[in-house]
Amino acid sequence: MDKVGDLLIRIKNGYLASKKEVLAPYSKLSTAICGLLKAEGYIQNYEVDGRDIKITLKYENRQPVLTDVKRISKPGRRIYSNSKMLPHVLDGLGVAIVSTPKGVMTDKHARKEGVGGEIMAYIW
Repeated sequence: MDKVGDLLIRIKNGYLASKKEVLAPYSKLSTAICGLLKAEGYIQNYEVDGRDIKITLKYENRQPVLTDVKRISKPGRRIYSNSKMLPHVLDGLGVAIVSTPKGVMTDKHARKEGVGGEIMAYIW
């Protein structure tokens, strides 16, 4: 089962259905991604509630902050990149989630740190 894809699609579907909150199964990777999404301003808040993560979605002028999500690295085909070849999502308007040896971070932060890794998803 693809935990990252499941998390991102639950968030996207929550925005499409204009929900206030969505629940996702707990994992350390999912928590790290939620922390990244909160820091980038794509979700309002998240909290771990037992075996679930309760994610509070963010809207501006009744429009969802997150427009779309594209899963890049899948369980059947992993996509890796070095720090110099990390993609720019929509010329810097979006972010790429990268799993590096130093943890889960955005493409901008990974370039700054000089590390590459698995490109998990694009978010804009």
